[in-house]
Amino acid sequence: MKPFLIVEREDSILTVRMDSPETRNALSEPAQMQEFVDLCAAVKADRSVKVVVLTGNGPAFCAGGNVKDMRERGGIFAGSPYELRESYRSGIQRIPLALYELDVPVVAAINGPAIGAGLDLACMCDVRISADTAKFAESFVKLGIVPGDGGAWLLPRIVGMPKASLMALTGDTIDAAKALEWGLVTEVVPAAELLSAALDVARRMAANPSHGLRLTKRLLREGQHMRLDSLLELSAAFQSLAHHTEDHQEAVNAFVEKRAPQFTGR
Repeated sequence: MKPFLIVEREDSILTVRMDSPETRNALSEPAQMQEFVDLCAAVKADRSVKVVVLTGNGPAFCAGGNVKDMRERGGIFAGSPYELRESYRSGIQRIPLALYELDVPVVAAINGPAIGAGLDLACMCDVRISADTAKFAESFVKLGIVPGDGGAWLLPRIVGMPKASLMALTGDTIDAAKALEWGLVTEVVPAAELLSAALDVARRMAANPSHGLRLTKRLLREGQHMRLDSLLELSAAFQSLAHHTEDHQEAVNAFVEKRAPQFTGR
């Protein structure tokens, strides 16, 4: 079976493309989920990677789960309730854990519909940029099921509980303009300019020291479930590490000397 994820590299930026256009990049195979987990592990271990851009090949970003398998109770939807529960826990639920815990920033370039688990996948990323042709739906309820991969936790933290409730309880689809108005995406661009716009954001991130990027993302993640005093303690610890990196000293020297910094990742 061909790989689901195609990975390209430009300096310290990885562009990752979901490549199953015939299924609209549906997340339907355990092997696909393992590819996400393996990718995150590899990126986390590779200190030279600074940013990941995630997009889809074909007309869709990700159409979510395979509805035909749901109808037939086949594939990852087969088995008893206990087996199905384990299928979720050992399958698709590993993706939000892997992506959310990844220290490297992830930019979603949403090239087309992001539906159900596809929307949740976009929400696992740090920044979302949308083509003007994209559409979004937290559509599980229309199939009589619930967000099984973290959407009920992720979506309210991005658009707020009222809008997340409206999307999850109606299952309605919104367009890119509405997604921008609601803060679901940070930018909407013509489809032909999407990857260029996403890479521009990625390059602006990657221009910064790698230690600072990873530590800052970790603070943002931890801050979503910590008290302020606890976060301040963690910030002090992280800051003490950052102050002792060579890249911090280079950044300060370059600022004072009014020149471009040359970072080494040390």
